[in-house]
Amino acid sequence: MKHTIILIALLAFLRGQLSAADKPNIIFVMADDMGWGQTGYRNHPVLKTPNLDAMAANGLRFERFYAGGPVCSPTRASMLTGRSHERAGVLTHGYALRLQEKTIAQALKGAGYVTGHFGKWHLNGHKGPGVPIFAEDPRNPGAFGFDEWVSVSNFYDVDPLMSRAGKFEQMKGDSSEVAVAEAVKFLGKHKAGGKPMFAVIWYGTPHSPFKALDADKASFSALNEASANHYGELVAMDRSIGTLRAKLRDLGVAQNTLLVFCSDNGGLPGITPNTVGGLRGFKGSVFEGGIRVPGIIEWPAVIQPRVTSYPACVMDLFPTVADILGLPASVMLKPVDGISLKPLFTRELASRGQPIGFRYTAKRALVDDRYKLLTENLGGGSFQLYDLQADPNETRDLSTEQPEIAARMRKQLLDWNASMDASFAGKDYPGGKVSPPDPESVSWFDTPAYQPFLAEWKERWEYKSYLNRAPGEAKKGGKKKANK
Repeated sequence: MKHTIILIALLAFLRGQLSAADKPNIIFVMADDMGWGQTGYRNHPVLKTPNLDAMAANGLRFERFYAGGPVCSPTRASMLTGRSHERAGVLTHGYALRLQEKTIAQALKGAGYVTGHFGKWHLNGHKGPGVPIFAEDPRNPGAFGFDEWVSVSNFYDVDPLMSRAGKFEQMKGDSSEVAVAEAVKFLGKHKAGGKPMFAVIWYGTPHSPFKALDADKASFSALNEASANHYGELVAMDRSIGTLRAKLRDLGVAQNTLLVFCSDNGGLPGITPNTVGGLRGFKGSVFEGGIRVPGIIEWPAVIQPRVTSYPACVMDLFPTVADILGLPASVMLKPVDGISLKPLFTRELASRGQPIGFRYTAKRALVDDRYKLLTENLGGGSFQLYDLQADPNETRDLSTEQPEIAARMRKQLLDWNASMDASFAGKDYPGGKVSPPDPESVSWFDTPAYQPFLAEWKERWEYKSYLNRAPGEAKKGGKKKANK
């Protein structure tokens, strides 16, 4: 019976003709600040990740999977839209996703899916640690296509205070397990409803502040306190992935569920052992350590388990799903920066054909099948060229040795950057303008809506350091400017 289900799903996948029963359930899971080297399958010296290892062994494991940008909010915008984040107005952390963008949740809802978001959101323009999101927030998850949501504005830790579609709820336990528990309830609730399911689980782990359960950090007692808690959080996160995969099996939907795991950006400095597996740079950098992340796609009915060196990124996820389901091109706003990975699911591909661009502050990078061009200051810095196949740690700049390749990629990067400028200015939208205008990026505790809660929340450990500052100390809003 199992093999019959797999054969039916594979034939439907190859034909591109999926009935409601054939449509895969889709789950996107994303860690927060987890580095490329922080998995057991990559032989991390202290961290064991048996559940991620099992998922990797049963799916397509990417050696070169990239975030949308080197910090958190940008990658979330890219995952939802299939576009580089600055096209969508998300310059850096705490910037709002534009209401004119088209998201994968909206597309799947239109295709008959029931949709849910669980965990960190960070696309409503608020800075500061995660707080419950109001139902009246114009950029809550529901505004972008999620039928149900149990979410917080940013990173969250043990015993988080969350929002269930606007209703504040005090949760208990490790944050990763809380998010997965809510997602599992969603899957169980809708499994018999006849609709395929789309769930997004965005962890707050292992983002600072680091706070692990005692049992989870016990095996890291030889490390400093921050590192022990950091790795303890990852132990719990891995366990929650095991819970999720087991529930898919219990529900009888594991075979035809497309399950994706990745991180939102590269690893953190100051944590021991190293988080990025020897790559250069960390979070905030466009060197590999800042943008290359763990990446796994598991779909037992279709994907033959293997490891691939094919370069892929979060911008590819929306185009891939649209291709699988045969959705019209109109579900995605143009230009799209990602490509469909559907052909890669059944065979290896020789080349990607379309480079992956990165733009963050004044930094730029362009990655193709073999080479990478980057600059840390587009306005006045030099360009560096690396052969990622021969030199993944980016130790030898080839820009003077390979001037023709450097010149070709520089033109590609500058052309792409000009396209980004046009998108940021609103040229992709009706009338060629951003409407409504982009809101300022503000700390939530400086907004009127949260003022009634400040006195009570000053005693919560995750908010104390923010709410007990001198008045106005943390006010750092400011209007957006294009990063030309």
